[in-house]
Amino acid sequence: MTAIAHGTDGSKAGPSGIALPHTTFSRIADRIITFFGEVSSWLWTILMLLIVYQVVRRYVFSKGSIMLEEMQWHLYAVGFMLGLAFTEIRERHVRIDALAEHWPWRRRLWMELAGIVFLLLPFAGFIAWFAVPFTVTAYQLHEVSAAPDGLPYRWVLKSFIVTAFVLLVLAGLSRLTRVLAALRMKN
Repeated sequence: MTAIAHGTDGSKAGPSGIALPHTTFSRIADRIITFFGEVSSWLWTILMLLIVYQVVRRYVFSKGSIMLEEMQWHLYAVGFMLGLAFTEIRERHVRIDALAEHWPWRRRLWMELAGIVFLLLPFAGFIAWFAVPFTVTAYQLHEVSAAPDGLPYRWVLKSFIVTAFVLLVLAGLSRLTRVLAALRMKN
């Protein structure tokens, strides 16, 4: 169990139960992802303040705003999307390891590797790849909200799909290098 709880580089096991050593690439990638994760954490504060402002404005002063409502869901979407990669590197995403938690640590590492290579990276790469023309088209068409008082520049929101999934690919590659480093270690 000590091989699972602590890595040779002093790393502690996350919720997955596997202590993965850090690599040079993972440190750099994790710093980039952490920056975006911390920026997105401020969006939640801004979103909360915007919601309170909108509620007071609507129910106290009887003045609603479609623009402010759209701003709320734009901030929610951006915060959620930028948080995807951050939760991956912090191992805060949902994991169901009912079987794997009883497996030897090397088998768990191989399963982690298979999940990253065959599920996470292809999925995130596919979404990022196809989100680029989606965003470019929105930019070229000067896409705006269909609502009369809605937000312009819909391409800005759509660009965060690309950003989020590129960061998720980066997080997957970071974790992959750490899994590979752990597999290279001897018992």
